[in-house]
Amino acid sequence: MTIRTAQQQVDEWIRTVGVRYFNELTNLGILMEEVGELSRIMVRKYGEQSFKESDKHKDLGDEMADVLWVLMCLANQTGIDLTDALQKNFEKKNIRDANRHKENEKLQ
Repeated sequence: MTIRTAQQQVDEWIRTVGVRYFNELTNLGILMEEVGELSRIMVRKYGEQSFKESDKHKDLGDEMADVLWVLMCLANQTGIDLTDALQKNFEKKNIRDANRHKENEKLQ
């Protein structure tokens, strides 16, 4: 599945099963909630916090997919083609950071 196809499938799901999009600010809030849930699992899995019983069965991939889903909703609502946006972002980074990381002594 491509990013563009995924965006289209999210849109189709929202318009049929989901009835309609939540407004953009509501979806922004939902995105922050989902990022928080992802952070909670990451901190427990890779950080120093221990798992709470309620977090032990959470799936990291599913939490990442939740973040991606809401991001795609926001992109759809604001007319952003994430495939194009990501390609332009790669181009920007390839120009701006062509040597930046290679020359960073902290990364050696």
